[in-house]
Amino acid sequence: MANTAIFLDRDGTLINDPGYLNHPDQVQLLEGAAEALRELRGLGYKTVVVSNQSGVARGIVTEEMLGKIHERLRELLAAKGATLDKVYYCPYHPDGVVEQYRKDSDLRKPKPGMLLAAARDMEIDLAKSWMIGDAERDIEAGRSAGCRTILVSAARSEYGIPDKCRPDYVAVNMREAVNIIKKYHRSVQEIRTMPASPTSHEETLAARSAEILSMVEEYAAKDADKQQSQASQSATVSNAKTEQLLAGILEQLRSMRKTEMFTTEFSLLRLVAGVLQVFVPFCLLVAVWFLMGTSRQDNNAFLALGFGVVLQMMAMTFYMMHGRR
Repeated sequence: MANTAIFLDRDGTLINDPGYLNHPDQVQLLEGAAEALRELRGLGYKTVVVSNQSGVARGIVTEEMLGKIHERLRELLAAKGATLDKVYYCPYHPDGVVEQYRKDSDLRKPKPGMLLAAARDMEIDLAKSWMIGDAERDIEAGRSAGCRTILVSAARSEYGIPDKCRPDYVAVNMREAVNIIKKYHRSVQEIRTMPASPTSHEETLAARSAEILSMVEEYAAKDADKQQSQASQSATVSNAKTEQLLAGILEQLRSMRKTEMFTTEFSLLRLVAGVLQVFVPFCLLVAVWFLMGTSRQDNNAFLALGFGVVLQMMAMTFYMMHGRR
């Protein structure tokens, strides 16, 4: 079974960035970094650092010293109950002064090489993983690998960022980044737990339709009583009630649309039923129009209601046929 991971930049995301850090004594955890890693592990994610370290190619730090820096990072995290599953780094740079490391590399962000390598080594599902970093290159690497992305930036600005570097979310710090991931998990869980059986959907749809018809009939009865007792009542009041009725119908339709969005899957039968369903409220609105016109046209109103009921029944039939496939 594939794992999920949180890929993290190192400098400026987990630890303070003094510029080409080259000694373990310079390692300082950013506030909230260890707590964030603990919470991410609690959500079931592996935590993996992916860091550009061109200082090796530039002769500022050796790989041996880099290993000691990462050991110090693990020690500081362990003191606060946090761990890292693995650390990947890219020591290469095309402008390096150390010939061994003077080259371009697919491992160097914004290329996704380190994330792809981790996915192979640790059997990580990149589509269900996240990349968190404080630079555009981190976001581009994450997007190229197929991960969701969070930019850690106090500025909270996405203006001017090219599409390939535009993050899915922006957080002011690691604490907020964790909260974003938690919120995403809750949203996914809510969608998964919503009822999806055809029977429950048909019952909900029938209840909504009956509620709309009841609203129209109730309004027609009230309108008839009003016209018998107050023939000269102001048209302004009628318009206000019409707007209220239309707002109620629109709210019902929006609710039905949201339900269908998360609980149904596409099929030709559902498409036809959906099209018929669109015409049902139109028929109801036509009926209301005839009832409220300056010259009441009851026959036309009942005819429109009849069409609406027939279309509703046809839509229900298609929904049930789909459910029995």
